[in-house]
Amino acid sequence: MVKTYKGLWGGVAGYIEENEKPFETALKEIREEVGIEKKSATFIRQIEPIEFTDFHDGRKYDWVIHPFLFKVKNVGKLKIDWEHSEYKWIDPSEIESFDTVPYFKDVVSEILL
Repeated sequence: MVKTYKGLWGGVAGYIEENEKPFETALKEIREEVGIEKKSATFIRQIEPIEFTDFHDGRKYDWVIHPFLFKVKNVGKLKIDWEHSEYKWIDPSEIESFDTVPYFKDVVSEILL
């Protein structure tokens, strides 16, 4: 679960810093949020960015999501950071039974096509 949308499920995510490419951000966030090093993450694919505005807990959020899919190997127990309270590995077909952050179900469906 994530802290921005407390109580909702989501994937590894982060903000793109100035002069940083989305792919670099993805690798950095995977390492920071769940402790998976670059050597254990194999890039599979990327889909077009998704832009949307959302209102949650009385706040407006303008988002641009750069979805990436990685295959990870030799991952035992993940080491989640302060941004998350728990994690769970699931089969993508189970995503519909989770209350997720906006567009997460759509991203999962599209990136796995």
